[in-house]
Amino acid sequence: MTDRFEPPLPDPELPVECDVLVVGGGINGAGIARDLAGRGARVVLCEQDDLASHTSSASTKLIHGGLRYLEHGEFALVRKALAERERLLRSAPHILWPLRFVMPHDPASAAARPAWLIRVGLFLYDHLARREWLAASRHIDLRQHPAGLALKPGFRQGFEYADGWADDARLVVLAAVDAAERGATVLTRWRCVDAQRGADRWQVQLQSAAGATLRLSARALANATGPWAAQFLGDQVHAPKVRALRRVKGSHIVVPKLFDHDCAYLLQMPDKRVVFAIPYERNFTLIGTTEVEHHGALGTLHIEADEIAYLCEQVSRYFQKPVVPADVVWSYAGVRPLLDDGSGDAASVTRDYALELDVAGAPVLSVWGGKLTTFRKLAEEAADRLAAPLHLERGAWTASAVLPGGDFSEFIGTPLQPDADFARFAAELARRHPELPATLVQRWARAYGSRAERVIEADGLGAEVAPGLFEAELRYLHRCEWARTADDVLWRRSKLGLHYTSTERCAVARWCDAQWGAQWGAVDGAAAAVPGSA
Repeated sequence: MTDRFEPPLPDPELPVECDVLVVGGGINGAGIARDLAGRGARVVLCEQDDLASHTSSASTKLIHGGLRYLEHGEFALVRKALAERERLLRSAPHILWPLRFVMPHDPASAAARPAWLIRVGLFLYDHLARREWLAASRHIDLRQHPAGLALKPGFRQGFEYADGWADDARLVVLAAVDAAERGATVLTRWRCVDAQRGADRWQVQLQSAAGATLRLSARALANATGPWAAQFLGDQVHAPKVRALRRVKGSHIVVPKLFDHDCAYLLQMPDKRVVFAIPYERNFTLIGTTEVEHHGALGTLHIEADEIAYLCEQVSRYFQKPVVPADVVWSYAGVRPLLDDGSGDAASVTRDYALELDVAGAPVLSVWGGKLTTFRKLAEEAADRLAAPLHLERGAWTASAVLPGGDFSEFIGTPLQPDADFARFAAELARRHPELPATLVQRWARAYGSRAERVIEADGLGAEVAPGLFEAELRYLHRCEWARTADDVLWRRSKLGLHYTSTERCAVARWCDAQWGAQWGAVDGAAAAVPGSA
């Protein structure tokens, strides 16, 4: 099996034929392409920018059931998400791992949930779906728990429960890698500009960022464009009527780390919302999220000053060390596409999804809503819907499948638990490669899992372009993961941009421009800056 996923493009004068064109390279699009390719369908996935360049890399980076959704009666969604949480942790223990959350209780706050209500919610959270790897919730004394040291003295009691952490952008990329290895064609920076519907086929025109065009004939179309879903149906598919979609902007900030332990916090706010404070990239704390109705243009989004002020003010209610806007070293924002269920408050809009299959002509399936945790289930249901009109004989297969790099058996034998397995795997990888720096081995183990050795080229690592980033890894990311710009490498395939100086980011940008062509740099902005920083 080759690592190279970039066959030469066909003659633009001849239409490419496929079974399904998946439009949108976020988590749902990559998941659908993966599932369909694994069922034997001929799949093309096109994305107008980079993989995970919008909503799917702007999450709170959690694999969770959604504890607060229980307040809104979303029991079916929570049960589904909890079941998926377990499956995902098994599928990719290098980029997904368990995380303990501490919820301080503030009985003096008028908006605080009473302790009995929290206990009931956590009991349901523990038991709505089968739980094998994650520990049950428990009541804790913050005066004795390590998480209490960073909090103000008034917080004495709290609760602890388990969920999962995700490297969201890498999750998207690995789903796309799996799709490609199963036969899908992945086209990044190709936009679907027009789709004409026939009785049994779609005639589609794609356009590259450089202006090239490609005609494509597809038996079915999958609209996984996220917040663009309604706009895509109206403008490119020419659908006469589309479903209403609610777009809610969520923003996050990153500050120097506020605590030294490995637990995260779920903090209750006076406005009944919650804000997370999560250990991030060793030296930082990730804080989020806001929820603001978004009515403007999509594309590049930035956090607003009032959102930064809100997050700083709210977390400062809990921590001994106040957080101020000047502390923010990075920020990012994205728009969540949510089903319009009539809720007045953006925080209470359902996070569930709906799939809509239109077979009045060549099939088109549209994805409405969704969340990171349920992407595999959503993709499975989407493939099930398309299986009948496409006459696909193979059934669902992803429930027990691992993502690329997630199989540690060659290194450690039979898996036992995701966190323990990873530690054993990383230790074995370090033992096999004593010539590599320990920090590099650890980072590669997390990013590439059991495929880390594929990054090393026959002639070694090559030059060190920036601290800990060698030419061999850059070439691997270009060849195997569709990296085209320094931003692709520094902010989506990794978060090295957060650790580098502007001079070091510029060095990566110069190397990418020299090796891959400077034309890509115009697509994604200057890597010398910190994208989204305040």
